[in-house]
Amino acid sequence: MYLTRCGSGEPILFIHGMPTNGRLWNKIIERLCGRYTCFTVDLPGLGKTPRAQYGPEYLRKLAEQIEALRLQNGIVKWHVVGHDAGSAVAVHYAHFFQPQVDCMVLLSPALFPELEPYFLIEPLRTPVLGEVLAPVVQALFWKIAMRRAIGDEPSGAEMVNEFHAPFTGPAGPWRFMKLMRWGKPSQLLAQVPAFLPQLLMPTLIFQGSHDAAIPESFARRAASLLPNAGMVMLDSGHFIPLHQPESVASSLVRFFETRSPQMSEYFTT
Repeated sequence: MYLTRCGSGEPILFIHGMPTNGRLWNKIIERLCGRYTCFTVDLPGLGKTPRAQYGPEYLRKLAEQIEALRLQNGIVKWHVVGHDAGSAVAVHYAHFFQPQVDCMVLLSPALFPELEPYFLIEPLRTPVLGEVLAPVVQALFWKIAMRRAIGDEPSGAEMVNEFHAPFTGPAGPWRFMKLMRWGKPSQLLAQVPAFLPQLLMPTLIFQGSHDAAIPESFARRAASLLPNAGMVMLDSGHFIPLHQPESVASSLVRFFETRSPQMSEYFTT
């Protein structure tokens, strides 16, 4: 996995979701790197990390790769932060390597087997139909859906282009199609509800009040299953790290300093 590192202090690992990359966290990291060592990874097939073959043990293998990065960097324990599908990676890492996780943070947690892929993605997951529609779906997804989801902020178009970079060129639509055929949530996430109650580290969950991708019920369910979890509602869409970096960064500092997720639920603008 492609890994970046900046800052000094307690280590934090940031894990993005699909189909973004480690740059998703830039606005938060620039607020934290003065007091924490911040690591980001690019997950397979995204950013600068080559695509990996999906299979039944995919999330366990990702957890093992993350653990190898921890060992390579001489880290005893670190905080682990995940967004969207990165939350699923985070909880699997915590499941297999719980002693190495200090605190855990989940944003827009795509954790449960009832997860439904975004409607534009579903045709790509169908053999033959996906091959035929890949160029059209890719254009609609990146030029319309992602630009609307990220919003009109000054860096929005640049960020979309950065996320889209692995899927440019003549073969790009079909690379995107292959990435989206990442497996069935009903299978890959089947064990999550059973093992969440075993994760004892302090956990903070962020949910956007107008997130169209991940239902609020997922965040509330995760908060109820994790034994030491608290939840923060933000005035945000799905891309919380881009829409509310100041609120997230300040909440993370407070959470990591106190190790207490029992924060009163609140809305922030």
